[in-house]
Parts: sequence; C-alpha cells; structure tokens
Amino acid sequence: MGKVEENKQQKEQSLLNTAFRLFTTKGIIKTSVSDIAQQAGVAKGTFYLYFRDKYDIQNKLIAHKTEQMFRHALDHSDYRSGGSAADKVIAIIDDILDQMQRDPGLLRFINKNLSWGIFSRAVGRSSIDYLSTFREILELGDMGETELQMTLYTIIELVGAACHSVILEQDPVSLEQYKPYLYRSVRAIIEAAEQ
Repeated sequence: MGKVEENKQQKEQSLLNTAFRLFTTKGIIKTSVSDIAQQAGVAKGTFYLYFRDKYDIQNKLIAHKTEQMFRHALDHSDYRSGGSAADKVIAIIDDILDQMQRDPGLLRFINKNLSWGIFSRAVGRSSIDYLSTFREILELGDMGETELQMTLYTIIELVGAACHSVILEQDPVSLEQYKPYLYRSVRAIIEAAEQ
C-alpha cells in the first residue's frame, strides 16, 4: 500500500473514531459534520470525500462496530468446541454480551440505531459472510435463505432488546441472572429452525 492510500485510510479511520466518540457522548442530533471534521483534524470538505452526511457515517459505524463484535466473538468464544447448534450460537452471544457489558456506550449506540435494514446492508459490505457463517454454525445446509435470515433476525432482535435494560440498568435483574432465561429462548428459536 502506498503512502497516499495509507493517508486516506488514516483520515477515514480518524473520522470514524471521532464520530463514534461524539455520537456516544453528545448524541447524533447534537453532533454536526463540522464537529466531526474539526475534532478529527480534517477540513469539512474532507469529510464529504468519505461520507455523504452524518447519517451515512452513523450507518457505517454501526456496520463496522457490529462486525468488530462478531469477529471478536468468532475469535474468542468457544463455539468451535462442539456441542449442539444452540450451544455454538450461545457461545457467540455470550461473548458479544460480555463485550457490550464492558462498553455500555457501544451498546447504547448499536442497540439504539441498529435496524434490520442497516444490518442487511452491513452484511452485504462486510468481509464476514454472516449468513454463511451462521448457516455453518447451525449446520443447517438445507435451510432456505429467507428462513435463515428470519432466524438470525429474531435472535439479533431478542438479544439486543432484552439485554439493553439488563446491561445498562440491571433491570429487572443483572446480566448473569438473565442469561439462563435468554439462552432458553435462543435454544427454542434454533430448535424450531432445525425442524
């Protein structure tokens, strides 16, 4: 990689890091493109070389942060150690929940802004093929694409929605107390998909 390309990547990464920090501290509504550019140390016009507007950078951040969490879970969870399909998915979810518990700002940002539309666009742009990875983990080679997507969607929505209050407010219980209830539901979703 040449110096020019390396410089471009550094600027884009600086803009992403700055936007994430501002979005998680000030909120997206109170953050302007000028704020992001100024704090990233670039001209406002440079921002527009990489992103259409602050909502474009927000969507790319959601995709980027989601991919980082999933990649970490694939690298650090024990889902490869055998067990049922549900055991494997729960190992990945457990790692992701632990990541969100360590970084509540990340949870607030992703959970508040993640939608199936943004996630599905992220799937298309990601270096991770989420659906193939999920199909492989579940060992469901013959499941149709729509059914696979809906199973993944249901699990993502369940985990995100259920854990928001549990992680951020310890309400109604702590995350560790809630995990057995959540994992029973995830098992039921996966068992239904396997039939």
